[in-house]
Amino acid sequence: MSSYCHYIDTLKGEQKALHQAYHDHQYGFPIHDDNELFGRLLLEINQAGLSWETILKKENRFRRAYDEFSIEKIAAYTEADRERLMNDAGVIRNRLKINAAIENARTIRRLQEEQGSFEKWLEMHHPKSREEWVKLFKKTFRFTGGEIVQSFLMSIGYLPGAHAETCPIYQQTLRNNPLWARQQ
Repeated sequence: MSSYCHYIDTLKGEQKALHQAYHDHQYGFPIHDDNELFGRLLLEINQAGLSWETILKKENRFRRAYDEFSIEKIAAYTEADRERLMNDAGVIRNRLKINAAIENARTIRRLQEEQGSFEKWLEMHHPKSREEWVKLFKKTFRFTGGEIVQSFLMSIGYLPGAHAETCPIYQQTLRNNPLWARQQ
């Protein structure tokens, strides 16, 4: 008999519904849209030092405040945009995280020009070990330590471990992720 990942089984009520929706439909599944990939990285960066539940609750506010995660728009943010975000209670008002979002959007624009897309840049480097990914991300992006990189890459299916093998979602992530075929 399969059971969900342990942390889902320990939750109750609205908290469980919030986490399970993400767990069942997003976590560990590939993302093919560059803006959504960037959005996931932005959310993972903002989660640092906080609970993932805080980020899940604020995700829609992040989307609105950060122009639906439009890389092009965020890369063009000005000092006025930085101040707008610093005054927006719907997002994490941390100057380092806000600056990282803007600088990382600019970096991804360059990667898109060089590689065709952020997704292609990721694919070009796949597979790598966790340590190799962390080194690459630290060299390429801002505010991307080991936990952030691991969480981001697990959440988009580039590193294993998003789901326990006994979790029914585990098999779905395998079926929906051509990257795993290369690692088996």
